[in-house]
Amino acid sequence: MSAENSTVTVRLVRSFEHRNFRPLVYHGVNFDQTVKQFITFVQKDVPSRTGLPPPFKNYKYDTMKIIHQAHKSKTGELVVSLEDDDKLILKEDSTLKAAGVANETELAFFCEEDYRNYKANPVSAW
Repeated sequence: MSAENSTVTVRLVRSFEHRNFRPLVYHGVNFDQTVKQFITFVQKDVPSRTGLPPPFKNYKYDTMKIIHQAHKSKTGELVVSLEDDDKLILKEDSTLKAAGVANETELAFFCEEDYRNYKANPVSAW
């Protein structure tokens, strides 16, 4: 698949407890770049997005996890699945392709510390 036709949705997760997230769609993603390069690209892009509220623009995102891949089953969790971290959390030194990211993959982008706290006590605030 060529980079011109590739689409990845990145879900910015601001709060797991309040289910507060915003999706961003990226077209033309190169799956041969490393996860670290893609994270850096998204971190630089988020503050320049005009449609995002300031709390999303100024948040400390540092970890990506696969939420859903095209033509596969979706999780019942509204924000992000709390299972299979070893397979679904992207390792920074691997390429997107090697990490399992393909066209129409949906990724969660969040603060790892917040995720660990929510996973230890998965209670929604509403």
